[in-house]
Order: sequence, then structure tokens, then C-alpha cells
Amino acid sequence: MFNMKKNTNKEEIEDRLEDTDDQIIQDGDINPEQEEIIEVDEVAVLQNEIEQLNDKYLRLYAEFDNFKRRTQKERIELLQTAGKDVIISLLPVLDDFDRALKAMDAGSDIKPIREGILLVDTKLKNILAQKGLKAVESINKDFDTDYHEAITTIPAPSKDLKDKVIDEVEKGYTLNDNVIRFAKVVVGG
Repeated sequence: MFNMKKNTNKEEIEDRLEDTDDQIIQDGDINPEQEEIIEVDEVAVLQNEIEQLNDKYLRLYAEFDNFKRRTQKERIELLQTAGKDVIISLLPVLDDFDRALKAMDAGSDIKPIREGILLVDTKLKNILAQKGLKAVESINKDFDTDYHEAITTIPAPSKDLKDKVIDEVEKGYTLNDNVIRFAKVVVGG
């Protein structure tokens, strides 16, 4: 309703200005009284526009402020729960490790325990692979600084192993094709 009143006043003022302009054109002369009316009407129109622009600015500022708060809250929630699904998928692996530890205490035959640990290892690697984790292949590959970190260089046992990875001290990993850990390797020189 407030805006409707402003618009009505603005329309009335513009109509009065047009009537005054028409009258001035017909008369040809501007008397001081008409000039004062024109100035007062123009000031009222400009003040009305200023009020509308201020109102628009305040609404836009409030909307932007709400947007900032909402996105900041969403970002915090995302960071807090980002690893939740990975943790949940790893819980069965923890259960398997607990069972393996109990079997080690009770059993004397090492072969079934070894098979159980290999199953847990395979299960863990499969879960991590489903989440986008991949081991970097290094042995006998060309040394690549994008994936490898050279710990040392040793003389190459053969010419074909020169500038290639001879040994891997620590595996490297990529997560969704982004390196998260470089492979620590020994390079043939």
C-alpha cells in the first residue's frame, strides 16, 4: 500500500508537470509562480525516486546478506559431514579387523589368519576404490614428477631402466585423478 501511494503521488506530480508545461507552452511566458510550482514538483519527483532507490537498495542488501549466511551455513555443514559416507563404508572393515584380532588370540594355525587378513585388505581396497582412490603405478615406469617423489637415485642395473622407477618405498595415491600422496621412489640414473 505504501508503494501504491508513492506511485499515485508520482503520477499526480507528473500530470501536474505536464499540465503546467502545456500551459507554459500556450502562454509562452513563465511567471514566477509557475516556475516555483515546477521546481517544487521536480523536487518531489526526485525525492520520490530517491526513496524508491533506497528501498530497492535495502531490500537487495538484505537479500544478499541472507544469501551469504545461508551459503556459509551450508559450507560448514558440508565440511562437517564430508567424510561421513567414507567412514560409514569403512565400519565393516573395522569389524573384520576386530574379528581377525580375536582369531589371532585363539588360533595357533597362521594360514587361516593370513587368509582372513588378506580378505580384509581386499575389502578395504575395494571400498576405497569405489570412493575414487587409486594406487599410482610406479615400478618400471618412467619417472614423472607429477606422481613420483624421488628419494634417491642409484645406478641403473640396465640401460632400459635409466630414468625409470626401480623401487617403490611408499605407494602414491590419486583421489578422483588428483594426486593426494606422491609415490616415494628410487630412480635409476
